[in-house]
Amino acid sequence: MDEDKLNMSLRKFLKQVGVTSQQQIEKAVRASGKQFGTVAVKVVLTGEGIGLDHTVTGEIDLGE
Repeated sequence: MDEDKLNMSLRKFLKQVGVTSQQQIEKAVRASGKQFGTVAVKVVLTGEGIGLDHTVTGEIDLGE
């Protein structure tokens, strides 16, 4: 395995995930009309062929 290629490819993928996820969350929050409180979020990450199944949960604070 080429560690440098893995690192660069992984960073590129995570950047895409971060940018597109932020855009979709902002779009959904605006469409919902919700302006205050928190929004529960969950990301499920799977990796076919490597046995990866990882879930991250959290809350996004919209303010008061």
